[in-house]
Amino acid sequence: MQPNALRTNYDVVVIGAGMGGLTAAALLSRAGLSVCVLEMDARPGGYLAGFRRKDFRFDSAIHWLNQLGPNGIVTRVFEAIGNDHPTAAPQTRIKRYKGRDFDYLLTNNPDELKAQLIRDFPVDTAGIERFFRDAKKIGAAFDGMGSFFRTEESMSKLGYGLHMMKKLRFALPFIPHLRYSGSAGIAKGLRKYFSDDRLLRVFASEMDLLSCLVPVGWAYYGDYQMPPVGGSQVFPEWLCHVIGSYGNEVHYRCRVTEVVVKDGASVGVRVDQRGTTHAITCDQVIAACDVEALYERMLPAGAVPVKLKQKLHEAELYPSSVTVSLGLDKPAQELGFGEEMVFLCDERVPRELQCSGDPQESGISILAPALRDPTMAPAGMGTLTMYIPAEFGMHDSWRTLAIANGEPERADEYAKLKKHYADTLIARVEEAMSPDLSKHVVYCEVATPITHWRYTGNRGGSIMGARPGKKNFQLGIAHYRTPVKHLYIGGHWAELGGGVPIATRAGANAALLVLCDRKHPGAAVLSRYMDGKAAATALDKSGHFKPYKADWVRELTPAEKKAVR
Repeated sequence: MQPNALRTNYDVVVIGAGMGGLTAAALLSRAGLSVCVLEMDARPGGYLAGFRRKDFRFDSAIHWLNQLGPNGIVTRVFEAIGNDHPTAAPQTRIKRYKGRDFDYLLTNNPDELKAQLIRDFPVDTAGIERFFRDAKKIGAAFDGMGSFFRTEESMSKLGYGLHMMKKLRFALPFIPHLRYSGSAGIAKGLRKYFSDDRLLRVFASEMDLLSCLVPVGWAYYGDYQMPPVGGSQVFPEWLCHVIGSYGNEVHYRCRVTEVVVKDGASVGVRVDQRGTTHAITCDQVIAACDVEALYERMLPAGAVPVKLKQKLHEAELYPSSVTVSLGLDKPAQELGFGEEMVFLCDERVPRELQCSGDPQESGISILAPALRDPTMAPAGMGTLTMYIPAEFGMHDSWRTLAIANGEPERADEYAKLKKHYADTLIARVEEAMSPDLSKHVVYCEVATPITHWRYTGNRGGSIMGARPGKKNFQLGIAHYRTPVKHLYIGGHWAELGGGVPIATRAGANAALLVLCDRKHPGAAVLSRYMDGKAAATALDKSGHFKPYKADWVRELTPAEKKAVR
């Protein structure tokens, strides 16, 4: 829903229409508050905004989707909003590890992979058994997160103590593996299990031991889901519908230039919308945007301690990426692809170069979205997405030119570099597993770290924010409450980690903190629900949340619209 004009006052302003911001706005709408979401892009969704080219629909960036099972965090948050939410189907074929000398498939029955590895490497039978056993313990911990996602910042001292005991039990399966990171560390960690170098090369591109164990753990508990019909874009589509159904608003092309602070508290924002400046007053602000942009550019000098800003600057972030999206003139399954994500690597390349961003050496993640969901492409056609990690500063900021306001200008050299990346990745995939791929490409779109930065504002175009890990835990950078009263972090910067579950969890917790600080009577029942002590129906029965009609109807994809014309 795109309203006609911004009003001058709301109960809550949300900066950013990604999953975190939209989740917070939807919950607060149900609680009866007037809410305005301000998004700098032309569409909602952040990394789930997606895009259309011809009659193909592409997801911007989604590789794993989890916590959307019946008891997952995302499902539980969505159930608190409305029972007409998009649903995700379980994934059977999950990850294919493909190198020059190996080809293994992880399914929703990981013991099949375990048995195959034992057959191929009998000398490491005991270690393989331990590897899968440790992975299963990690999967069990994740499986319980659906009743364990309320932030301790909303708790009493007693509640905080009980929560931290539960948090410690959750963390126990992870602790023995945390120190095995970096090129040397992961090799040492894998050596705990495997003596045969060939087994280590199956995980040639991973830079920490947990990245090897977690996918197997999730697979044990069925925690891989495919995006809903229509692609991941239907998540923000549904949330925008909910927000609009309560008379609240999502505005686009709105860049917040200032969070107005008075007596140490946020009291409103100033926003530029297509060249026009608006001043909006509000009781509270949720910043579901890049936290450094918030602290460095939107707040007055001195509002945030220098030490906190320095910690955030030192934080280890997830990388950005180069993503190549292909439209094909035939279904991807006819070109050798399946439901699973393929991780293609040359195991002869040193581990530290597997994530370097070099298109010749980096491991490639490959997905066939329209194979999973035929609505993403016209009948008889297909889509393919290829992804490698990359950094913003590579190639002198991707051969862009600095212009007056410091933003990179994309010119011919940038376009040539994007084409080089696409051609190189296509050629590698063609050589390894799909000999005629290039002959069937009818459309090619390339996104670089510059692209991701332009559309999200995240530092360096990071795809998920701050990584879980020893350094970020020690820095203590994850937080919801800011040094400015009534200003909250509501996106994935509030937590360590990334993806749809973290962003959704962050939005829900930011909404809860708003309700707590307003002394809203719905805060208590929402807290109980997030702790797993109440059903979603308790929100309706409490009388503190407005009824929702549950009347959302998914918008047809371009391919579906073409088919019915």
